[in-house]
Amino acid sequence: MYSVIIAGGIGKRFWPRSRRERPKQLLDVIGDTTMLQMTYERLKVISDEKKIYIVTSQNMKESILKTMKGFPEKNIICEPSGKNTAPAIGLATTIILNKDPEAVIGVFPADHYISNIAEFKKSVAIGYRFARDHTALVTFGIKPVRPATGYGYIQYDKNVKVVEGSVYKVKTFAEKPNQSTAQRFLESGEFLWNSGMFVWKGINILNAIKHFIPELYSCLHSIGKSIDTAEFDATLKHHWAMIQSISIDYGIMEKAKNVYVVLGNFDWSDVGSWDAVYDLKAKDENGNVLIGDVATLDTQGCYFYSSKNLIAAIGVSNLIVVQSRDSILIVKRGDTERVKELVEMLERDRLTERL
Repeated sequence: MYSVIIAGGIGKRFWPRSRRERPKQLLDVIGDTTMLQMTYERLKVISDEKKIYIVTSQNMKESILKTMKGFPEKNIICEPSGKNTAPAIGLATTIILNKDPEAVIGVFPADHYISNIAEFKKSVAIGYRFARDHTALVTFGIKPVRPATGYGYIQYDKNVKVVEGSVYKVKTFAEKPNQSTAQRFLESGEFLWNSGMFVWKGINILNAIKHFIPELYSCLHSIGKSIDTAEFDATLKHHWAMIQSISIDYGIMEKAKNVYVVLGNFDWSDVGSWDAVYDLKAKDENGNVLIGDVATLDTQGCYFYSSKNLIAAIGVSNLIVVQSRDSILIVKRGDTERVKELVEMLERDRLTERL
């Protein structure tokens, strides 16, 4: 199986550590290595290293090569600009099919955390076999353990297993719900967290793009004809400028009828906010996560990250405090989804040197 890592995001929710030149996927927010490196190591369990590709922006290529020692430069696919997941996946698919018209391709975000690699491998193998043998678009769903409002959901027909190994027909996709809706999803037993990971035959996803996003397919077709020619870069830049930004979920998965879900039995987080990082990290006896030069008194349930100077806290609780080279973020736990909103406000105020 070919594996494509989507690594083009800029990680606004992880400001002030995440910056344009070094976004979340190039940070060690969970373990001792970057999230991109963790994803790559995980995918080496299911794919030949030569069949792993990274899709990213041109301005991140050098940082990735420095971070991913020994990763083949020719396997880094650079988008001229960010256009969301459907164009990114379409471009990678077009390039891979040029080498292998029968390719089965898995798509994996660069910034997810998965702890049980053996179960992950089993689930991907199930999805791979089903995608290989059927005209199917396969995604992976995670059984919810709480009414999370930060994830999208997949409704599936839990009473009809398509094949042994937990492959089910998808009924519908749901956007991130409010708290009461998430609670209903959880209680119904019919909904899974949408992991944003996929596997399919390359030709099947391109056919879906042709049907549902024909203008994108037309551009990809023109780009594909220039692969391995001197005109490739110019052709890519020309047609990429005409492509509209659209996600694979909205553009394809929510509309296609041949969508199936593998029920994944592995621990998973999309690590979408500082709250998620707090949940995943080991805590002291007071429920605090202390990273760097930090001192606390009478403080509970906090996450502190110091990049250089001492952070000292007394009598506070349920805070996220992140100190970077030039900025300090202070936010209540539970509100960290709004960091993106804050960053966009800073962008409007033209405080770009802090971003």
